[in-house]
Amino acid sequence: MYKPLVSIITPCYNGEKCVKRYFESILAQTYVNLELIFINDGSEDKTEEIVFLYQQKFKEKGVSFKYLKQKNAGQAAALNRGLKLFTGEYLIWPDSDDVLAPDSIEKKVLFLEKYQEYGMVRSNGFYYNEVTKEKKRISEKGSNSKEDIFEDLILLKTYGCCGCYMIRASLLKSIYPKLDIYESRYGQNWQILLPAASKTKCGYIDEDLYIVYEHDDSHSRRKHSSQDEIDRWNGFTDILLEAIQHSDCDQESIKKAIHKNCAENQFYYALGIKDKKKLKEIFRKLRYYGQPTLKEYLLYLKYMYVR
Repeated sequence: MYKPLVSIITPCYNGEKCVKRYFESILAQTYVNLELIFINDGSEDKTEEIVFLYQQKFKEKGVSFKYLKQKNAGQAAALNRGLKLFTGEYLIWPDSDDVLAPDSIEKKVLFLEKYQEYGMVRSNGFYYNEVTKEKKRISEKGSNSKEDIFEDLILLKTYGCCGCYMIRASLLKSIYPKLDIYESRYGQNWQILLPAASKTKCGYIDEDLYIVYEHDDSHSRRKHSSQDEIDRWNGFTDILLEAIQHSDCDQESIKKAIHKNCAENQFYYALGIKDKKKLKEIFRKLRYYGQPTLKEYLLYLKYMYVR
């Protein structure tokens, strides 16, 4: 029986503590026709030693393994390296510190093979706290089965966890013929997911097929200051504005929605900074892109004129 090739692209920076676990999850996959492209993004630990230990294991399993090393440039830049090399009919791009359930790839391939009208599919998954051993589903919302997720992705009303998604290579190549996504230090998922979601339905498998490991030194889980969060929203907004240029949508209205959502989120972080000039600047942006709520007006007046 014909089994289409699935490409797995994974950037990694300093993955010594977790990359063995990730590699073992690839080796444990019930789906056999796999291509793993692993990009070492300037790791300064023993990541490369572990990669060399697993090369033979992948060969014995029949997994095509490609290894690249570059100076640290961020996950999006590393992913771009992998996009130039992948040859599969389907693509996934999980993080190196997480884990795929054994049947994660097989179930997504079966879905896309059966339902040709879908350009991508996603599953649920769960967060696993390595200290407390607690598990929490990535999404508990009832809207996961929604097939049109474009606007929900823009407004962060749904999840963009990379390891939950699989996309057809033909769709990705129609979006990015040169296989170049916008490179940003603030992430790499929305550059793929947003344009894809504007062009196709997204299927849903209601199973936990991806595990996100939470640990103290994870950049995405680390606590950030209010100013850090304001900066992160600026970076994320840049990603969204770039991504919609490759999307099928009313760009002017979507741009306004993106800026409005950014200003609303930044407003609440700005309240935590003792900088009236910054708050005034953000509130002005909030008023420009949409009518502030009564609560936002009152909070602004209280901070600016009462304190």
